[in-house]
Amino acid sequence: MNLHATLLHRPIMSRDAHGVNGSDDGGRGDANQMVEESGNECEKMDIVNDDSRGGGDKDTCRGLAGDEVWEEYGCVLWDLAASRTHAELMVQNLVLEVLMANLTVSQSARVTEICLGIIGNLACHEAPMKHIVSANGLISTIVDQLFSDDTQCLAEACRLLTLGLQGNECCPWAEAVQSEHILCRIMWIAENTLNPQLLEKSVGLMLAILESQQEASCTIVPSLMKLGLPSLLINLLDVEMSKLTEERVPERYSVLDVILRAIEALSILDGHSQEICSNKKLLQLVCDLIKLPDKAEVASSCVTVAVLIANILSDVPNLASEMSQDLPFLQGLLEVFPLASDDVEARSALWSIIARLLVRVRENDISLSSLHQYVLVLARKSEIIEDDLLNRQSDNSCEETKNMTSSSSKSNRSTALTRIVSILNQWTASKDCLGGDDAAGEHSADELNVGRLLDCCRKHIDFT
Repeated sequence: MNLHATLLHRPIMSRDAHGVNGSDDGGRGDANQMVEESGNECEKMDIVNDDSRGGGDKDTCRGLAGDEVWEEYGCVLWDLAASRTHAELMVQNLVLEVLMANLTVSQSARVTEICLGIIGNLACHEAPMKHIVSANGLISTIVDQLFSDDTQCLAEACRLLTLGLQGNECCPWAEAVQSEHILCRIMWIAENTLNPQLLEKSVGLMLAILESQQEASCTIVPSLMKLGLPSLLINLLDVEMSKLTEERVPERYSVLDVILRAIEALSILDGHSQEICSNKKLLQLVCDLIKLPDKAEVASSCVTVAVLIANILSDVPNLASEMSQDLPFLQGLLEVFPLASDDVEARSALWSIIARLLVRVRENDISLSSLHQYVLVLARKSEIIEDDLLNRQSDNSCEETKNMTSSSSKSNRSTALTRIVSILNQWTASKDCLGGDDAAGEHSADELNVGRLLDCCRKHIDFT
């Protein structure tokens, strides 16, 4: 029996801006409950009983029992390390030395995974992180685990390196992964793994490198570009989009999101953005995501894509001419506004895109039927536009006024609203030329929306 296969994997905790899962206790609830649960879990593990031992070698049996005891207490420490108080006590009692020794000599993938998991939780706290950085040889030992063949060990190693690069002590971590040999291995893992969790963690590690402090990333990013990071990320996005359109698998949503965040991070890097922003395959993929009919399940990805497309159009503005004729894309953009209701930057990006698109609509020159199609999109999403404009009024008193790009944001929104008014006015003035009951019949509700949207846009142009 494969002992590793019988064990329940300890949940992996990731740190966001608020600490471990956004809570002080590591997101695991009451500490006593954590210890009890981890103990119960280990008690449920199968005891290896291989009849092929031929009468039973007592030393072998004793060794197997010892491994299980180590794993049981390791699971408890993994849970306890999520608590700052316990984590600080653990490093004061030389737990890092014990864990490093086990990483160096252990032949058990499960033991390695637990060691990395414990250190990962310790790294979520400021004081223990300082101990990790100062422990001689520990970071390089952690990096060595990237060459493991075990999926869970690799996931924990990527998670731990990501935490190091995201912290204030990022420079030693960046130095440890800056060689092309290591970067090539990280990219190989992302390209070849079939495990969604490991894919998310490995791409997340590359994202952490891209977002790390400038002095830490400036020597690494050129190597990643040389190794083909943009192509890798776009190919991974292609795979995830194919899976998304075939079947919605919730565990892959976070994978899609981290890939898009990595691409978005590349799109704003000075000297490296052009390779991303000029890629036609990427543009097609992100436009397809925006045009998905049901976006709620991938809301975070849609919000990221809005910012990414705004960055692309900022670098390559001529792309807007063709995109302005894609009405399903315009409709999809409007549908992202409710998903970005709490994200001022994303909403600003959406207005920027819409402004660039509508500026290229020649309402006086296109056919009435084409003009009508633009009007229908705007009228049928009028409530979304009105809601965002109302939300924007409250933003003006808080976040947006503090934003360095607020003047640009206001200019983009004003341009977009002016263009909406112009398109709707042109339609109102010429709709009778369509003849028959087309305007007054099945689209009467849309016509009412046109009038209401006109009033709202005019009011907010003045307000802007």
